Amino acid sequence: MEAVTGRVRALRLAVGRISLTPLLVRAGVFVTVALAFLVAFPAEALTGRNLALLGLAALLPALGPRRVWPTFAALVAVAGWLLAADGYGRPIALWRLLALAALLYLAHTLCALAALLPYDAVVDPTLITRWLLRAGAVVLAAGVFGVLLMEAAGFGPTGGHQLVTVAGLLVAVGVAALLGGLLRRR
Repeated sequence: MEAVTGRVRALRLAVGRISLTPLLVRAGVFVTVALAFLVAFPAEALTGRNLALLGLAALLPALGPRRVWPTFAALVAVAGWLLAADGYGRPIALWRLLALAALLYLAHTLCALAALLPYDAVVDPTLITRWLLRAGAVVLAAGVFGVLLMEAAGFGPTGGHQLVTVAGLLVAVGVAALLGGLLRRR
């Protein structure tokens, strides 16, 4: 019984040391992942149990940003996007695609920040501000550059092929696997 009370006492001490900034960063992870799910999934699929499961899937990266959960959440969002396009026949809108990409990138970068911050870290607010400004600049530049490339290539709102989407997803998974293999070699 002493082991259980010792663990409870250690947990209370750890909870008492939590600072506000790491909790806000993790809350930001949850919010961005949840918004990505809302953008990706069709409204017809966001009911009852599905909504609870998506809420849990959005909470997991906030709780474990160093683990596999951020990747899992991104794959769930991509699956929701494909389900909406194929299963429910929702037309692909550029604003929705850009919003999903921006939210997934913000979730990714906030997970990276949350993974670096211990729960009891005292953080200068300018660090968080600079981090978010840099992420916003990347999202803006990528969005503008992506739209310009689409227009230059002649892929307007009616262009594009599902095969290209799947090929792009496979390239992204391949790059992630390659980077993971390179990290394991070190």
